[in-house]
Amino acid sequence: MDTPLILLDVDGVLNPLQRSPGYQRYRATPNGITYRLLLNPRHGPLLTGLAEATGAELIWASYWTDTANDWIGPRVGLPILRSVPIPPRDPRYTYGGWKARHVAEWVGERPFVWLEDEPDVSDALAAGPELGPHLIVPVDPQEGLTDLHVEQARDWLEQLR
Repeated sequence: MDTPLILLDVDGVLNPLQRSPGYQRYRATPNGITYRLLLNPRHGPLLTGLAEATGAELIWASYWTDTANDWIGPRVGLPILRSVPIPPRDPRYTYGGWKARHVAEWVGERPFVWLEDEPDVSDALAAGPELGPHLIVPVDPQEGLTDLHVEQARDWLEQLR
């Protein structure tokens, strides 16, 4: 079996809408546009621990694409990660629908767990090409990634073994 993937979104997952304890404020200016970020440095070790414990590979699955390696990864303690190439959104699609389309094309039949806040990615994946085993772990964009989300991912990935 191929190495399973842990697909990682940024906005709404690592960068929630509300500030909670442990989050720090940052500004990022990829491509000349300034964004407000709320990031938790605890997330990097939590996610790398998940990948190491399950033999999975962490991958950016975000509109940030590789710029997440410059602006997000160092601030949460993640190494340089590969990223799903997601082009700017076609306005005929929702954010989640467009992203899911490109994720499905890139992932193919590899097993994956996706930490994602867009509510329509499951439906968009179901309407797309045949995929291998996968789990979408829905993250509330108000609160972002929690230990419970990581445990759900861990449990599912361990069942693959």
